[in-house]
Amino acid sequence: MPRRVVLTGIGLVTPLGIGTEESWQALVAGKSGIAPITHFDHTQFATHFAGEVKNFDVTRWISSRDARNIDRFIQYAVAAAGLAIEDSGLKIEGEFAERVGCYVGAGLGGVTSIEAACSTMAQKGPRHGISPFFVPMIIVNLAPGQISIRFGAKGPNFSHVSACSTGAHAIGEAMRAVERGDADAMICGGTEATVSPLGVGGFNSMRALSTRNEAPEQASRPFDRDRDGFVIAEGAGIVVIEELEHAKSRGAKIYAELTGYAANADAHHITAPAPEGEGAQRCMKLALKDAKLAPADIGYINAHGTSTKMNDTNETLAIKKVFGDAARKVMVSSTKSMTGHMLGAAGGVETGICALVLARGIVPPTINYTTPDPECDLDYVPNTAREVRVAHVLTNSYGFGGTNACLVLSAWRE
Repeated sequence: MPRRVVLTGIGLVTPLGIGTEESWQALVAGKSGIAPITHFDHTQFATHFAGEVKNFDVTRWISSRDARNIDRFIQYAVAAAGLAIEDSGLKIEGEFAERVGCYVGAGLGGVTSIEAACSTMAQKGPRHGISPFFVPMIIVNLAPGQISIRFGAKGPNFSHVSACSTGAHAIGEAMRAVERGDADAMICGGTEATVSPLGVGGFNSMRALSTRNEAPEQASRPFDRDRDGFVIAEGAGIVVIEELEHAKSRGAKIYAELTGYAANADAHHITAPAPEGEGAQRCMKLALKDAKLAPADIGYINAHGTSTKMNDTNETLAIKKVFGDAARKVMVSSTKSMTGHMLGAAGGVETGICALVLARGIVPPTINYTTPDPECDLDYVPNTAREVRVAHVLTNSYGFGGTNACLVLSAWRE
């Protein structure tokens, strides 16, 4: 019998704010975190805006000296982990430290450090232009590695890398680790820092990004007829999950229970989803089966909802196929309309959001939904949050390579 797993800590570092409360209050108020790019000169790029993390003071978690040798995606991960651990009240010490693991991934890793190293090497040559910290700055598993070192978690420690499904996969696999007894608590989620020349330029070359440069805050508009691409964003979403009895024994506050998880593949195309979201359909069905729930039991879906023509129509079709008549009743929103698409961090952030939906009885909206797309005709909670209690939520994450992850969270009941 698998052990039950609950979520006890949330750490969010997003374009909407540093910390859970700042991000959550902006979400329920329907605010956008999208603004002109400040990390680099964007004038020669087709897209001039992104979801950057603002007012980030890394020295709250990492010394300024150490921070010079730690890429931004790792800095965000350490910060979000610190926030999540503090929120959970978990004490990682003594023999218990061996029962605390860390699964944190990223989609691309240290892109900004790669860019900087290439530039320096071109100027100074390989003997003097490459830092001895270069490799530890760019590899994805140094996100959980640095978290482990700084907070003393000695249990299972590695990264899942699956493009935009990364954060959800990390949490789902951490859930499995706790269920089978490999750990009693896990620090898990995703991080990303690819608002950079290569990141923006690469997605521009694919014509995947919005170019609504005259109105950045209105650029991310999932399910709206006038959407023209996604908005790249950065940050981290980390949660603390625990075995139920352990959480209860220490009097932890419980946001939600993790009741279902599934992962699969489209086996179709490197970037395009399978027609009618066929892989997404199967993944949602598997997650519901794992949670022992019927589609009608789900009150809210946090959609992948990227604001691209292909994703939004296929995800809508997939929901209709899986939910049948219940598709017209379930609330569906894309918080990417406010955060932008945080790539490998998205699933971690959105899992935290779903836990807050269950705990606080508020469903965030899909903002910038002004012109309905006839092909996207579900209840997307347009523009205004709703105060409503739901018992079960589903969060979808789909990534390049046809990789899919779905998580089900349920309201905590004794």
